Amino acid sequence: MDNKSTARQKIRYRIRKKISGSSAIPRLTIFRSNADIYAQLIDDNSGVTIAAASSRQKDISAQKAPKTSKSKMVGEAIAKKATDLGVKKVVFDRSGYIYHGRVKAVADGAREGGLDF
Repeated sequence: MDNKSTARQKIRYRIRKKISGSSAIPRLTIFRSNADIYAQLIDDNSGVTIAAASSRQKDISAQKAPKTSKSKMVGEAIAKKATDLGVKKVVFDRSGYIYHGRVKAVADGAREGGLDF
């Protein structure tokens, strides 16, 4: 692996040592590729993904918008799925990415959608 990805991996492990999700308060984790962004609500106690949203969903990918705007829509989509499941509070896991740009947009969209973290 190159230096940048190993550095991110180390940061990811450092974050994951400290935070964990439960069924009451799941972990909202982000994965960012060059083209798309993905968000998942994870219950770490049972190792299950409760809900997921991504910029590849038909309603989001159909939009002609910049990636940051689509990221905000992903945040709102995951928040809607969470509230449908009765989840209000989550633990945010930025997965080693810097908290700005698309990662921040997902967090802002999730907060606007009604999630608390």
